[in-house]
Amino acid sequence: MRDNRDRGRKKKDETLLNEAIRLPEVRCMDDEGNQFGIISSNEALAIAEEKGMDLVLVVPNAKPPVCKIMDYGKYKYQQEKKLKEAKKKQKKIEVKEIKLSVKIAENDINYKVKHAREFLEADKHVKFRVFLRGREMANPQAGIDVLNRVWPMVEDIGTKENEPKFEGRYVNMYVVPKKDKDK
Repeated sequence: MRDNRDRGRKKKDETLLNEAIRLPEVRCMDDEGNQFGIISSNEALAIAEEKGMDLVLVVPNAKPPVCKIMDYGKYKYQQEKKLKEAKKKQKKIEVKEIKLSVKIAENDINYKVKHAREFLEADKHVKFRVFLRGREMANPQAGIDVLNRVWPMVEDIGTKENEPKFEGRYVNMYVVPKKDKDK
């Protein structure tokens, strides 16, 4: 039963440090790039303690394994900082949905397309959906026709990701902002 409780927990850092490195010999270097060559792990640990730093197993699968003498706390902090920076630079795609119907009037289409154009100008993806009710399900081409009337109104600022397609009770079409916009 203990396994079920441990599943949700974060995976622990499995980097071997200092006394946990029990290998007969390792290739050793320090944080400035100076090579110590192939020495015993005890000798490498003594050099690390002399410098007041940690002995970290960097490449365990190499022949012989590679260890580095460094300040592990500082190294780990810098790695976390790099991960946070990478997350900040990621672009989150926002999809806005515009719902239409088969029996929609022309002025209603114009109003909804106006909003869709605002979303596309704000670099958001737009999903046009035509909901098919009752007997409209027998003729999904009517929903495709509505989306084909909408497309010419947004094609100057958007790119059609896929052709209108029938999915369940909806006919969907995705439009993404054009990449070569003049800003």
